[in-house]
Amino acid sequence: MKTISLKLNDEIFKEVEEITRALKVSRNRYINDAVSIYNRVHKRRLLKTQLEKESALACQDSMDILEEF
Repeated sequence: MKTISLKLNDEIFKEVEEITRALKVSRNRYINDAVSIYNRVHKRRLLKTQLEKESALACQDSMDILEEF
């Protein structure tokens, strides 16, 4: 496990403290979970972008082949 230094805005920190207290989880666990979710969201966005690009290429290839027939 890696250790990092993290600076949070005061308001965000207060929210984290309130939520972790209510959920009865450690701040570390909460932030790890949050970063994990954030990573999944961005991985999906990156995958969507990649699929859109590849789909456009495949579409163009398909249209070229159809024109040849």
